[in-house]
Amino acid sequence: MRSIGILLVILLTLGSIASYVLFQASQGAYGDLVVAGTPTPERIPVAAIDTLDSSQLETAHSLNVFEPKQILFGDLHVHSSFSVDAFQLTLPSAGGEGIHPVADACDFARYCANLDFWSINDHAASLTPRRWQETIDTVRRCDALGGDDPDLVSFLGWEWTQMGSTPDNHYGHKNVVLRDLEDGSIPTRPIAAAPPKGVPSTFDTGANGPLVRGLAAFALPGGHDMMAQLNEIQGVGRCPEGVPVRELPIDCAEAAATPGELFAKLDDWDVASTVIPHGTVWGMYTPAGSDWAKQLTQRDHDPNRQRILEVYSGHGNAEEYRPWRAVAIAEDGSRSCPDPSYGYTPSCWKAGEIIRERCLAEDLPTSDCDQRTTEARQYFVDADRNAGPWTVPGLRPHDLGEAGQCVDCFQPAFNFRPLGSAQYILALGRPRAPEGAQRFRFGLIGSSDNHTARAGTGYKEIGRREFTDARMAEVGRSDLVTRFARDSQSRAEAFPVGENIPSVAFLEAERSGSFFLSGGLAAVHAQTRGRVEIFDALVRRETYGTSGPRILLWFDLLDPNAPNGKWPMGSEVEIAGAPTFRVRAAGSFEQKPGCPNTTSSALTAERVEELCLGECYFPSDTRRPITRIEVIRIRPQIDANEDVTPLIEDSWKTFSCPAQGEGCEITFSDPEFGRDGRTTSYYVRAIEAPTPALNADPLGCQSDGSGGCTSIDPCFDRPGSDECQAPSEQRAWSSPIFLDPKPNVS
Repeated sequence: MRSIGILLVILLTLGSIASYVLFQASQGAYGDLVVAGTPTPERIPVAAIDTLDSSQLETAHSLNVFEPKQILFGDLHVHSSFSVDAFQLTLPSAGGEGIHPVADACDFARYCANLDFWSINDHAASLTPRRWQETIDTVRRCDALGGDDPDLVSFLGWEWTQMGSTPDNHYGHKNVVLRDLEDGSIPTRPIAAAPPKGVPSTFDTGANGPLVRGLAAFALPGGHDMMAQLNEIQGVGRCPEGVPVRELPIDCAEAAATPGELFAKLDDWDVASTVIPHGTVWGMYTPAGSDWAKQLTQRDHDPNRQRILEVYSGHGNAEEYRPWRAVAIAEDGSRSCPDPSYGYTPSCWKAGEIIRERCLAEDLPTSDCDQRTTEARQYFVDADRNAGPWTVPGLRPHDLGEAGQCVDCFQPAFNFRPLGSAQYILALGRPRAPEGAQRFRFGLIGSSDNHTARAGTGYKEIGRREFTDARMAEVGRSDLVTRFARDSQSRAEAFPVGENIPSVAFLEAERSGSFFLSGGLAAVHAQTRGRVEIFDALVRRETYGTSGPRILLWFDLLDPNAPNGKWPMGSEVEIAGAPTFRVRAAGSFEQKPGCPNTTSSALTAERVEELCLGECYFPSDTRRPITRIEVIRIRPQIDANEDVTPLIEDSWKTFSCPAQGEGCEITFSDPEFGRDGRTTSYYVRAIEAPTPALNADPLGCQSDGSGGCTSIDPCFDRPGSDECQAPSEQRAWSSPIFLDPKPNVS
C-alpha cells in the first residue's frame, strides 16, 4: 500500500505540473502568487447602505421590534489561494479558474455578496512570513475603503487546522479572528496546528516527505506552481519551544499541538481575538469516535476567547445530535463495528456486506464468508486517519451507498460525527469543581468555509462548481486511486499501522464532493456598523447563523428587570419561576437576476462575470415566508456519565407561522424550568418555505419503497453544468439563552 501511495504522489505532482504548463499556455502566467492584489478602490455608496438599513428597520417595526439594534451579515471563514488546498482547486486538473488572491475575497464580499463584514482565514500552516504580511496589507486596504461609516468591515484571521489520527489526539479546526488591524494588535505570525506526536505534518508526509521535496526540483521557473508553494512553506523553520512569543524569531513558524497550547499562545500575545470552532462533525477528517467531551477542561477550553461555534457552513450542518455511532469504543480503547440502527448504517458494516457479497459470488462456504465479513468490519474500524475505505480492495464511491451519512439531518456534513454536534456540545456538563470546566456555552453563527476567496456565497443557489467546494471531489478522484489498487477481492486487508495517507483528499473524495453547499452567514445584533461593535456582539454571543439567506431573527427572554425589559440571544441569566420568551422572524428577500448598479458601476462587466458569475446579492421587495418556529431545549449533564439523549429536546416546541404577512411572532414559556435545579438552554430555528438549493439531496437515494436505498444518483457524478438542486427549507439558528435557576433565599 505504501508503494501505491508514493506512486499517487508522483502522478498527482506531475499532473499538477503538466496542468500548470497547459494553463500558462492558455491563460498566461499566474504572475506573482504571493502578491495579494489590490481591492477595487471604491466603496458601496452610503445611500445604498441606508436603503437596506431602512428596509430592515421597517420590517422590524412591523414585528413590533422598536429601537432595534442593526442586524449585520458577514462571513467569518474564507480562504484565498494562499491556503494549499485552495491553491489545488485553482489547477486545471481540478477544473480551476486560476488564482484567487485575498483581494478577490474583499471585492466579492463588497460587490457580489454585499456583506457587512468578513474575515480572511487561510490555513496558518500555509502562511509564510511573506504571505502573512501581504494578507495584513490587503485586509487593511480593503477595510480602509469603508472609511468612518463603513460599508464593509474587514477582519484579519487564520485557521488553526488540527487533524488527529485517532479520536484521542483529534481536536479539529478553529478559526482565530482578530479584532484590530493596528500595529501591536496583530501577532507577528499566525499559530498553526502542530501534528500530534508520531503523526506526520500536513506538508511532510513521513516517507513521502523527501519524495515531495525532491519532486519540487521539477517545478517550473518563477516559483508559482504547487511545488514552489510547498517549498516556500517547508523552508520556514519551526519556532523554538518555551520562548515567549514576542521574543521568537520573525521568520519562524509558530505552532500549537492542542487547544490549550493555542489559548496559551494567544494569552501570551495578549491581543483581542475570538476563537471559533468549526467542522466539528465533518467526517472527512474527524476520526470516527471523536468526542468533544475531552475538550471540556480548563486547559482545552477558554470560555473568554471561545464564545461562538460555527453551526453551518459550505461543508454542511453541524447542529443535530443523533444517538448512533460510526464505531464503538470500549473502555480499554478497543474498537468494534456497531450494528445498523434506524436511519443509519455504519460504513464499517457496509464494508462487511460488500466483502460478503464478493465472497458468496465466488461460491465460497458461508462460514468462510461470515468470517471474512467480521474481519472486514474490524479492519475498517481499526484503520486510523479515516482510512477504513482503503481496507476494502477496489472500493468505488457508489459501493457504500448512503452508509455513514445522517439521512434525516438538514443538509448534513459528510460522514456525520454526532459527538461533535452543536446540540451534543451544549449538552455536555461536569460536576461543579474548581479545577475543571463545567459546560460549554456557545453562541451560534454560520459562515461559508469557501476556498475560492468568495465570501458569503449563499445569496443565490448558483455555481455549484464555483460557489461551493464541490470541485474538491476532482482533486482526489478515486478513479486515480483504484486504477493502481488491486482488483476487487473477497477479502479485506488491514491497513498497516503507521501507514501514511498521501492526502485527506483521497479519503472518499468523490462521495464527500456531493455534500458541499453554498455556505452560511454569521449575523450579529449591533448598535453600529463599526468594527468594535461587531466584535463585541460576537463576544457577547448576540449572534445567529443562517444557511445562506438573510433571514431576520430576534430571540429574547422577557424580564421586567432587564434593560429594555428583555435579555437578547446569547445571554446568561439567573431567574426564578417560569421564563417567557419572544421570537420574531422575517424571511429573506427574493432575489432579482443579475447585479445592482452599485456593482456594475464599480467593476467592469468582465470582472463581474469572472468574480460574481454575473449574479450578485440583488434583493427585491418581496420576502420569503417563514413557515414555522422550532424551539430546542437542552439541559446539560449533571455528571459525565449521564446519557445526553433525553437531555436534548429537538423539537421541544413547534409553532406554525401565518401564511400571509411580513413575518412571524410567537411567545412561549417553560413552567418546568428550575424544578430539578438544572441549568437549561433554549434556542430557536426559523424555517423558510422550501426553495431549490445546491447539493440539497447529495446522494440522490433511489428508494426501494420501504425506506431503503437500492442505488444512488450522487451530485459528484453529475455533469459540470448540473447544479444538482433539490428543495430545501433554509433556516436561521439563534444563539441560545442560558438560564440558571435562582436559589431560594429564605
